[in-house]
Amino acid sequence: MLFADVPPPIETTTQSNPVSHVAFTTPVTSLKDKPIREIQITVRGGKTQQWKLAQNNNQDQSPSEVLEITADKQTFDPDKQVVTAQGNVRVEFAQGVLLADQLRINLESRLAVGTGNVTFQRGEQILRGQRFEYNFGLDSGRIVQAGGEIFQPSLEQDLAIGFDSNQSDSNRIEEPVQDVQPQQGVQFSLGGGPDVSNLSVPEGGGTISRFRFEADELELDGGNWNANNLRITNDPFSPPELELRAENAKFRQIGPSKDELVASDLRLVFDDGFSIPIPRERIVFDGRERGLNLVNVGFDGDERGGLFIEREFPIIEADQWDFSLTPQYFLQQGIFDKTLTDPEVFGLKANLQGRFSPRTALSVNAALIGISDEIFQENFQGRAQLQQAIGRDEGKHTLNIEASFRERFFSGSLGFQRVQSSFGALITSPTFTIADTGIAFNYEAGIKRINADTDVEELLDENRDNDRVTLTRYQLGTQFSWDTPLWQGDTLPATPDQGLRFTPTPVRPNLRFKTNLAGITTFYSNGDQQNFLDVIVGLEGELGHFSEDAFDYTGFDISYRQAIGAGESPFEFDRLVDRRRLSMGVIQQIYGPFLLGFDTSFNLDNGEFIRSDIILEYSRRTYNLRLSYDPTLQIGSFTIQINGFNWRGSSDPFDEINTGVPGGRR
Repeated sequence: MLFADVPPPIETTTQSNPVSHVAFTTPVTSLKDKPIREIQITVRGGKTQQWKLAQNNNQDQSPSEVLEITADKQTFDPDKQVVTAQGNVRVEFAQGVLLADQLRINLESRLAVGTGNVTFQRGEQILRGQRFEYNFGLDSGRIVQAGGEIFQPSLEQDLAIGFDSNQSDSNRIEEPVQDVQPQQGVQFSLGGGPDVSNLSVPEGGGTISRFRFEADELELDGGNWNANNLRITNDPFSPPELELRAENAKFRQIGPSKDELVASDLRLVFDDGFSIPIPRERIVFDGRERGLNLVNVGFDGDERGGLFIEREFPIIEADQWDFSLTPQYFLQQGIFDKTLTDPEVFGLKANLQGRFSPRTALSVNAALIGISDEIFQENFQGRAQLQQAIGRDEGKHTLNIEASFRERFFSGSLGFQRVQSSFGALITSPTFTIADTGIAFNYEAGIKRINADTDVEELLDENRDNDRVTLTRYQLGTQFSWDTPLWQGDTLPATPDQGLRFTPTPVRPNLRFKTNLAGITTFYSNGDQQNFLDVIVGLEGELGHFSEDAFDYTGFDISYRQAIGAGESPFEFDRLVDRRRLSMGVIQQIYGPFLLGFDTSFNLDNGEFIRSDIILEYSRRTYNLRLSYDPTLQIGSFTIQINGFNWRGSSDPFDEINTGVPGGRR
């Protein structure tokens, strides 16, 4: 045992003063290089005693660290340089705050051993356990029956030697959970629709900034740690709705604001019951992370023949650059239309994302839709975009240099259209607000050389292999939008049994009138023009609080669009065809966390449906599962959203219950 050879100590408490206070000064650097020079013990209501512990012949004047220990009872042994504290122990020092039932500190080795309800805070990071061994000089230790909270954005700063804990709220470890606020989360899609540039489909990304954990044992080494029987949750309340569990796990920092978790037997557990194995050993906590890289299932009836499966494999994961490959197998096409081993039922996607500087980014995407004799003419498609920020942050514009080959676009009731090739530049403005009117506007201008299909006969040669033509397009557009609140209700308290029962944000019932006005003018090098004014008016709102068992939430959106203009594009892919459009959507709570809805849009001139999503959703405070299918476009997706939170206070152990109200534990 660490303190087995400690002789009988010097008692510093008195019968009339049961609470004592100890303060001693040490160098900030490791004590094996610079020993403690002096210790000062002060008894509250009593006298102050001082001891010289070591001589310092070179009169070192380096900055010093002050440790303050408060407890019901304390003893100090000047020969062994050991402080022992018992009962409601609180230690405050430059690198954090520590609470315990009992604590012993060896001043020479800077090794502390705390037992009984130990809590250690450094900045925004909180560690707990029944036994805590920590070496302040080596910044390493071990915790038995460990738990705590990690705040990833400040992790590197908080764990740095010499961190000043006065920058953080040291009292939060003694408060219950309160002020729960939603933060950025992680979204990833199991499948998704086709690769269409102007069609909104679920995209992955994001990160969880604050999470809680528990483990049987935790070994610490600076910002890295190893854990046994690890449980991680994004839920501020106990018992948690969602957990990531692993038999063994290693956590380490691999770059600025980027950390990795390497684990065995990794699985996602819902409500301490149903679990999903995760076929991945490594997870990177990074804002650019695109999900958990599971085997995805998607539906694309246009190009991939229906149901397909895919799996993303990270190839390069550097600080500024990511490169991945995603093999695909067109399952439905292989079973019903071709053979299981036909080369045309295999696909591959490649994705490169990176930054040359904070203001310059590059994105390259390519896809191989089956393997055939005319692989580059019929099966390959790709797109590259270089983005450059221009101007100051408050008025920052973005210059996009774009090139594409066989890019697909969604053209309303015309369906999917193909652009064989294009190259050009587009500059977009930030969104500005006009004074206090609430009116927001933005604008963009671009020039692009395009080769695409046309039905204008005079542009086509008599002897031709296809119906494509190459023209230069000049385009200028601006957009104004504003929302007018019509009515607004009150929210329920942000507790797990009221406002946060089925949603990460308490619902505020409301009704809003929205307006959008856009003007776009387009010139083509053959002399054609397409100019129009697009007006959208609509009503959207939310009713109920999504807190009762059934029919306590309805979200809706209805809008009418009228395009007024003249001229017509010679290309089919950007031709304005839906001049009068009605769109509507409803999502309705059926029972508990289950919601059912639809989102549709159709052309009022010819009665054709443009889109018609059917939606089934399972919504909880910590996560959301959403299944959608569009029979009109024959695309579908299954999206998982893992919500992020920030909060004040200290959470209860996973197996206890916390109402989220100060003093409300039960």
